[in-house]
Amino acid sequence: MAPWLPLTKPRRRAPTDTPFDDLYDYAAASARHGGRRAKLDRMTLTVTDDWPKDVPVTEAEIAVFEAWFGELFDELFGDG
Repeated sequence: MAPWLPLTKPRRRAPTDTPFDDLYDYAAASARHGGRRAKLDRMTLTVTDDWPKDVPVTEAEIAVFEAWFGELFDELFGDG
């Protein structure tokens, strides 16, 4: 095989006549491999919130959010 070709198989593409409301119909069901399932390690995880009560925000960060989400903020909170 030529060294410049990828070693993986190309992905299957949806047929061109597939209607847009059924995009996932072309995906084949994955084959199940035989054998035992791995045992699940049942342990309890503890989630700790170590953020401060007030998180500092810079003026530059506020400017970025206003630039990207300004219209949404105006829609949600008004033009105040």
